[in-house]
Amino acid sequence: MYERRRSRQVKVGSVAVGGDAPISIQSMTTTKTDDVQATLIQVHELATQGADIVRVAVPHEGDAKALPTIVQEGGVPIIADIHFSVRLALMSLEAGVHGLRLNPGNMRNPKHVKEVADAARERGVPIRIGVNAGSLDRKLVEKYGRPTSEALVESALYEIGLLEEHGFTDVKVSVKHQNVAEMINAYRLLATQTDVPLHLGVTEAGTPKQGIVKSAIGIGTLLAEGIGDTIRVSLTAEPVEEVKVGKQILAALGIRQDTFDLVACPSCGRAELDVFALAQEVEERIEKMDLPPMQIAVMGCEVNGPGEARDADIGIAAGPGRGLLFSKGKQIGWVPHDRLVDALLEEAERVAAEIRAEGARDDGVVEVLKGAGRRNALLQVGLGPPNPN
Repeated sequence: MYERRRSRQVKVGSVAVGGDAPISIQSMTTTKTDDVQATLIQVHELATQGADIVRVAVPHEGDAKALPTIVQEGGVPIIADIHFSVRLALMSLEAGVHGLRLNPGNMRNPKHVKEVADAARERGVPIRIGVNAGSLDRKLVEKYGRPTSEALVESALYEIGLLEEHGFTDVKVSVKHQNVAEMINAYRLLATQTDVPLHLGVTEAGTPKQGIVKSAIGIGTLLAEGIGDTIRVSLTAEPVEEVKVGKQILAALGIRQDTFDLVACPSCGRAELDVFALAQEVEERIEKMDLPPMQIAVMGCEVNGPGEARDADIGIAAGPGRGLLFSKGKQIGWVPHDRLVDALLEEAERVAAEIRAEGARDDGVVEVLKGAGRRNALLQVGLGPPNPN
């Protein structure tokens, strides 16, 4: 649907970022990192919800000392968030973290920058340079009058240069701003001046009421233009909400579909039932089900309803006292109002089983082809029996 910006690729543990790698989702724990148990619980919650990478704050020595256990038991790549301390950065690398979030300009001493760059290179650990409108260098703010997108980009290029001076190129960058328009412009500008992978986000987006809208517009606009390699939705909420919204943004753009997509009409005077209540009940119950990616439609009248319901994997077009159930483009039959949700979910389970079975068959074909390839390769070097095919 779009042409992806060409970027170099880095590896954050097992997760590739940039190049042709899938767009990954990140979040950050809100626990005190030295509380290992609480931090691990939150890391696992984030991973379960779909986070590919999790960042933890390391402002103190106790946090760095907790990292070996968190890295070993986290189950996803762990990034250490460092700001000023070369000592904590080196401790984090020794602990086995999969990435650092660090601005080399904050270290001031070039010797310290080299120490961190050398240690990260030896371990194959990438560094994210995180430029933020709220912590921009005073000289840049004075130069531009305020934290403009141009100021963010100049800061990012300067920070990249500090690491490249020491031969370190495993870098990804963010240029986050709380103003959505400035954020979008900053990433657009940076995308034309470097091939580093870009970490997208609207900083300090706020509570979900406003933060989801800001993040969807900012991150979604750039992804639709092919800009961006990994994302973090910053919300004043539990971190798992950030991951859920991130998945929804990727799903809405057709980039990543991990779960169901609920299509529901906004309702109007033509509706013959409470579409709001019906859609909410469907959503709440489906969230508790383990469904593969599928589209579910809940429609409230006979105008757009049948068409939308027919186009979805499963759908209901509700009418007076009953609703018409559709599945995979076919009309199944009429269902009374008191059975609408149950009938829809029963059909969802049936279609889900078909999808899983089809996926298993496809995996089997791939394995057979892989096996054939291995047999042919062995035959070519005289190590296998003749291939009957």
